[in-house]
Amino acid sequence: MSATMERYETAVARYFEAWNAREPQTRAKAVAAAWTVGGGYTDPLAEVVGHDRITAVIAAAHEQFPGFTFRITGPVEGHHDTVRFSWELVSTADGSAPVAGSDVITLAEDGRIRTVYGFLDRVPAGG
Repeated sequence: MSATMERYETAVARYFEAWNAREPQTRAKAVAAAWTVGGGYTDPLAEVVGHDRITAVIAAAHEQFPGFTFRITGPVEGHHDTVRFSWELVSTADGSAPVAGSDVITLAEDGRIRTVYGFLDRVPAGG
């Protein structure tokens, strides 16, 4: 794996660590490790900047979907400082995945996330 691909894979792994962190303190540390201080997260439901607000968006997802885990689906692709990948939200109880999406992230020089642009490809009916 090239150093560039390794950089992309590491950034995405940190991203999923943050999204899958269940304990508030663990989640806050994971967000700080994944995003730059002024980093942002934007999807159809949220547009936030800063670690505290990103942490709050992730906490809200866990409240809405308790017992679910985010997992990557397919390859991580990137060029320059831009990376894209797809994911789904999976129930640990029955394996169902009611939510799926694709994200595009941009990286800072230190490899942390500067911006996330998320797209929802599948959402629950009536959600």
